[in-house]
Amino acid sequence: MAFDSLTEKLQNVFKNLRSKGRLTEEDVKAALKEVKMALLEADVNFKVVKGFIKDVQERAIGQDVMNGLNPGQMVIKIVNEELVSLMGAETTEIRLQPGSAATVIMMAGLQGAGKTTTTAKLAGKFKLKGKKPLLVACDVYRPAAIKQLQINGEKQGVEVFSMGDKVKPADIARAAMEHGAKNGNNIIILDTAGRLHIDEDMMAELQEIKEAVTVHQTILVVDAMTGQDAVNVAGSFHEKIGIDGVIVTKLDGDTRGGAALSIKAVTGRPILYVGMGEKLSDLEQFYPDRMASRILGMGDVLTLIEKAGAELDEEKARKMTEKMKKAQFDYEDYLESMSQMKKMGGLSGVMNMMPGLGGGMGGRKKMPDLDSEENEKRMARMEAMIYSMTPEERRNPDLLNLPRKHRIAKGAGVDISEVNRMVKQFNETRKLMKKLPGLMGGGKKGRFRLPF
Repeated sequence: MAFDSLTEKLQNVFKNLRSKGRLTEEDVKAALKEVKMALLEADVNFKVVKGFIKDVQERAIGQDVMNGLNPGQMVIKIVNEELVSLMGAETTEIRLQPGSAATVIMMAGLQGAGKTTTTAKLAGKFKLKGKKPLLVACDVYRPAAIKQLQINGEKQGVEVFSMGDKVKPADIARAAMEHGAKNGNNIIILDTAGRLHIDEDMMAELQEIKEAVTVHQTILVVDAMTGQDAVNVAGSFHEKIGIDGVIVTKLDGDTRGGAALSIKAVTGRPILYVGMGEKLSDLEQFYPDRMASRILGMGDVLTLIEKAGAELDEEKARKMTEKMKKAQFDYEDYLESMSQMKKMGGLSGVMNMMPGLGGGMGGRKKMPDLDSEENEKRMARMEAMIYSMTPEERRNPDLLNLPRKHRIAKGAGVDISEVNRMVKQFNETRKLMKKLPGLMGGGKKGRFRLPF
């Protein structure tokens, strides 16, 4: 995930700060020099880094911090607060028109940023909030752009308005407004054409659309993987057409993440959402305080809870909790837990939000890619083994003697050693489930084996 390298470096800096009983001014300056280098290596804008370090240093070298009981913790707290401030301090929603009036949102961005997919993701978010969005295909240049929007719109259950690729985008936008008014659409989202780079033709077309219809929100989609270029693109778009907010895509990838830390400071416009995967549900509201927590390796439990609330079956979760309390966890529950984990973005996605487990791992060895192709195959084989059991065996794990294991191995097309390994891991997971309330309550520090 983005920021992994930055998180690891910051964790090491903070570990050194915590180890000192008292801090001198030189200690703070040396630590902030390392923080500065870590931010620059993460591709954060140089001017932004310079201002950030200056603000942190001014606060950190104050008498209250230096003479406090735990100066190291105070410096970390200041870094956290300044990170939040850098990214916007408050969560910003897309401003909608009052009452039943339709809100027109124009999506802009360069080719390859994931704009069309993000447009469909955003429509899905509005639909979940009870709105009636209309997607409008205004990209008449890129091959298959209209088809891509139609396919994604269908998956989201959102109507797509298209007039083909022979009509001017401004005319399509105007016709879409009439269609939306007749059909009660209260959110009109225009998917405009991108280019490989910023040019006058693209900007002129966006201006033409703005002259044809009243655009209430202009949202720029930028690719986190382009680093500083994403910040430069955001600055150029804002200067030429004016933007109201930014969506940063591909923040789940192996990127340095500096764009997310720089955009607000450079453009003055907030990040609204971040793309955290390829699925149409993988669009997260951007919370500056939660992102700062992730960057500093403190986890993001609130987002994890919200994700669980949105993706998990409440009744199934309640029943599983009761079984865990009574130590009645069986193979059917194991199968269900794997299914629910996939819905929440896989093990890596969940672990990255857990304090001390994701990101930099508190300065320890970087966590392996739990959602790698190899692990996905292993989980598929585990599912095959469980499906090869009889219902009675799934509900009563203690029935699995050697002849039954041989039959399961044959049914799943695996070696008997894999069945034995899976049974061993299941038993370890069952023991972990018994201890889970204690672990969640912050019991003894220690490593525990993951169930998969």
